[in-house]
Amino acid sequence: MGHHTSIWQQRRKRTSAAKAAFKLARASARPVIQISNFSAMGVVIVPLVLIIAWVLSLLGVTAPGANPGEPFAENAMSWMLSLPVGAMFIVSGFMHTVFAKKTAANIGWQTNGFQYEIGFGSFGMGIAGFVAAGTDQTVAWVCVSIAASVFLLGAAANHFREMIKDKNFAPGNTIINISNIGLPVSLWALLFATGAV
Repeated sequence: MGHHTSIWQQRRKRTSAAKAAFKLARASARPVIQISNFSAMGVVIVPLVLIIAWVLSLLGVTAPGANPGEPFAENAMSWMLSLPVGAMFIVSGFMHTVFAKKTAANIGWQTNGFQYEIGFGSFGMGIAGFVAAGTDQTVAWVCVSIAASVFLLGAAANHFREMIKDKNFAPGNTIINISNIGLPVSLWALLFATGAV
């Protein structure tokens, strides 16, 4: 009987050890970065808005602030300045200030004071985008394109550095680079096409 009891005790110990190991494995298999649906949608929406701006341009839909019948490149420039620059930078401003913690987690970062500065800069860039979209003065297009391009390409370089160095493949550090690179390329292609540069 004593031998039988010790076998059951050994089985219980093994079962307890197996349960503990399973819990540990399950906990370590969970993603380190938990992303809310709201901030994850933001990562997808930003590149999508760039695509929407191009589709509206290709369909010949007159952009806000543009005159009907404007040449394609000028109308497309108004769309780029209105949607991906104007609207998306203002959304980015809200994401980096009002929803700072969720946005930082989505990028694979922790929030800090610098993130709020990015948000305030984004508000300014968005407002400048709307103002430039509503004018036919190409100098405004060039100035906003320079500022947006320097910011976005610098952000993309930083995100790529983090992917290589820190293995940070959070959606906000990877997917966002579609627009971080696509928008400057679009702006400069259109600046050349319109003869602004």
